[in-house]
Amino acid sequence: MPLDQIEEEAEMSFLDHLEELRWHLVRSLIAIFVFTILAFVSKEIVFGQIILGPSKTTFWTYRMLCELSAYFSSPSLCIEQLPFVIQSREMTGQFSMHVTSSFVIGLICAFPYAFWEIWRFVKPGLYDKEKKAASGATFFVSLLFMLGVFFGYFVVTPLSINFLANYQLDASILNEFDIISYVNTVMTLVLACAVLFQLPIVVYFATKAGLVSASFLKTYRKHAIVAILILGAIMTPPDPFSQIFIALPLTLLYEVGIVIALRIEKNDRKQELKKSKT
Repeated sequence: MPLDQIEEEAEMSFLDHLEELRWHLVRSLIAIFVFTILAFVSKEIVFGQIILGPSKTTFWTYRMLCELSAYFSSPSLCIEQLPFVIQSREMTGQFSMHVTSSFVIGLICAFPYAFWEIWRFVKPGLYDKEKKAASGATFFVSLLFMLGVFFGYFVVTPLSINFLANYQLDASILNEFDIISYVNTVMTLVLACAVLFQLPIVVYFATKAGLVSASFLKTYRKHAIVAILILGAIMTPPDPFSQIFIALPLTLLYEVGIVIALRIEKNDRKQELKKSKT
C-alpha cells in the first residue's frame, strides 16, 4: 500500500476518534446544562435551603451537634449562633453567584453520567486485562465523588463556617461576609472533598501501575495520619471532637487504600504463580 494512502487512513482514523470524543463531550455538557437550568429555576431550594443552609443554626449538622453535645455533656459542641451576616457588595454579586452555584450543582448532579460518557470513549482503547482491572470504575468513582460531596457539605463546610464566623481579631470587628466569598468558600470545600475522596481509586490505579505498594503506604501511615490531623485542625474549630469528625473519614480512606493495594499485590502473586506452573 502506498505510504500516502497509509497516512491518509491513519489521519481519517484519528479524525474519527476526535469526532467520537466530541460527541461524548457534547452529551456530557448537555447533561450538565440541563441540571444547571433546573438548579437555576429552583432558586428558593438551591439558594434558600442548600447554599445558605450552613449559614443558619437550623442546619441539620448544627442540630445533630447540639444533640451530641447534650449526650456527651459537652457544651462546646453545640452551635447556637453564627455571628455573621451575608451581604452583596457588588452590583452583579447575587446574580453571578446564582449562576455559579447553579452550574456547580449541575456539574455535581451530572457527574456520574459525564464520567460514564468519558469512560465509554476511553474503554475501547484499553487491553482486555486493563478493562478487567477497571471494571466498575464508573460506579466506584461516582460513589466516592458523591460521598465526598455529602461529607464536604454536611461536615467540613458547616464546621469551617462556624470557625470562620466566630474567629475575631478584636471584638470591635464585625464579620460581614460578601456573598461571593461565602459561595466560593462553600463550593471550594465541597468540591475539594469530592476530589479528596477519590484517594482509593488513585491508590488502586497507582498500585496497578507499580507506582506505590502496600508496604510503602504502611511505612508512611504515621506521616499520613499526622498530615490528616493537621488538615483537620486547619479546617475545623480548635476542639478535639471537630478534628475527629474530619480526620476519621480521611484516615479510613487511607486504610482502604492499603487494603486495596494488598489485594492487588495478592492477586498479582497468584497470577505469577499460575504462569510459573504452566
